Amino acid sequence: MPASDETPLAPGLYLVATPIGNLGDITLRALDVFKRADRIACEDTRQTQKLLNHFQIATPTVSCHQHNERRRAIELVDALKAGGRIALVSDAGMPGISDPGSWLAAEAIAAGVPVIPIPGANAALCALVASGLPTAEFQFLGFLPEKAGARRSRLEDLAVEITVPRTIIFYEAPHRIVETLADLESVWGPGLRVTVARELTKIHEEFVRGTVAFARQQLTARDRIRGEITLLIEALPQICNHAGTPSGGAAQEKIQDRIARLQAEFSIDEKEALKRLARELGQSKSELYRELQRERARLNTGSRSTRKTL
Repeated sequence: MPASDETPLAPGLYLVATPIGNLGDITLRALDVFKRADRIACEDTRQTQKLLNHFQIATPTVSCHQHNERRRAIELVDALKAGGRIALVSDAGMPGISDPGSWLAAEAIAAGVPVIPIPGANAALCALVASGLPTAEFQFLGFLPEKAGARRSRLEDLAVEITVPRTIIFYEAPHRIVETLADLESVWGPGLRVTVARELTKIHEEFVRGTVAFARQQLTARDRIRGEITLLIEALPQICNHAGTPSGGAAQEKIQDRIARLQAEFSIDEKEALKRLARELGQSKSELYRELQRERARLNTGSRSTRKTL
């Protein structure tokens, strides 16, 4: 529980998570730190002031953003070494995660100053737990490159690097999301499972779940896409051609393997798994079933040929 206002706040740098949309997501501990800190270092003092005004907190603020963090860190670390109590915040979420803050934290640690995390809202984790994609192993990669060529190269490199299935989490700008989905479809294949999480915790919160082809079609049909976006993909080991580039991505995974994975993940029978997979791939269930039977026939033929050879 938060300490009383009469109890001095322990000296140190407090990395405080702030709401990513809904102000109700602020924690009691965060409010307590804000009230009793000497000052609050902000990515944007105007943005943080709205939060402080809402909760009637009068603690002084100072800017600490990507353009001045290294210079400001000298001043703030000196204050911390003298026993200061400083809260560090970004505009939304956890400071240092695709936001300023990591440099100041590292400098404070190097100076022997206590660095205390105050947990709270984070867009990547909120999107992950509600994505419907596997959560056992995941990787956060921040923003993809803005330029199309660099973005495509990054996705191609990732496709080759993945050796263990995992969910990969990106942040993306609304005006680039359709292009990014098109790149993913080209590199990883149209059957790649994705989730596009938009405006998390806000009034217009939305999740678009399914194949990358489905998500791209859904968003392309809109006149305009607004809001903060978190993009998640189910990254599976790729089948590559001789040049080392992916040759179809998730679409190359055997249907029977995908059905088995869906059965295990959702505790459903083969019929229901086939139905789910057909929806994801945008195919009819009967068409997918025929392909499954062809796969099994090829596998049985291969097994018989092996036995004859032995």
